[in-house]
Amino acid sequence: MTPASRLLPLIPATALVLFVIGLPQLLMLRFSLNEYDPALLMREVLTLGNYLSALSDPFYQEVMLRTLWVAGISTLVCAILGLPAAYVLSRARSARLKTMLLLCVVVPLLIGNAARSVGWIVVLNDRGLINSLLMTLGITDAPIRMMNTTFGVVVSLVSILLPYMIIAIQTVLDGVDRSVEEAAQSLGAGFGTTLQRVLMPMAMPGIYAGVVLTFVLGVGAYAAPVFIGGPSFQMMAPKIYEQILVANNWPMGAALSFILLGFTIIVTTVLTALLQRRYGRL
Repeated sequence: MTPASRLLPLIPATALVLFVIGLPQLLMLRFSLNEYDPALLMREVLTLGNYLSALSDPFYQEVMLRTLWVAGISTLVCAILGLPAAYVLSRARSARLKTMLLLCVVVPLLIGNAARSVGWIVVLNDRGLINSLLMTLGITDAPIRMMNTTFGVVVSLVSILLPYMIIAIQTVLDGVDRSVEEAAQSLGAGFGTTLQRVLMPMAMPGIYAGVVLTFVLGVGAYAAPVFIGGPSFQMMAPKIYEQILVANNWPMGAALSFILLGFTIIVTTVLTALLQRRYGRL
């Protein structure tokens, strides 16, 4: 079988992906080059004015930086929590226990992001579970403000994104022979050293996949910034929504979406280069 014939089965799927995803993206790209008109809503021209306006506006610069910061912090927390959790899941002593633990990780994915974000309101608000417990125990005299803060949004995002990180890392750890850990421990390495110097480099493809996935989902998060962050906490996805469906400014909304896409690609490319430099080809 020639290399060309091996690619033939991929043609239908590739064509479908290009049609379903590629064509709408091209249409949005064309919209981003138009001008907004209050009367006509959109005037067909070819201009980079929307991009220049957004990139030079201090408000959108701040929103973009906050979006990248929140997504980055959420991804870092997911990586720190996800590696030990994935190790426990991968090294479960029985298939039944592993299935139960995997269900605990997967079941939250069956609940919508909006529902989970609303659930965190019950936990994080001034009269919520955490503040009520802290005041009941006498730890604090007044509620700690967690709603409409970066902390609250990050907590909500981590709860949404953590399962993706765990599954990505666990899939790779399943392929790591346990004799590698035993060899490291027989040479005097403790669990922490084994995890850091042996398992972590071997699990790096899974960590990288989890980091990229959680970062991309964090950058495009909508529910957590809206429900937990509130109207004063601005991130890019809600602003794109407002421009397109509230202000009916499709050109600006399309331009913002491609600016967000561009920054996401740049960050993930730089991250890939840094990880490859540190751990070799992923």
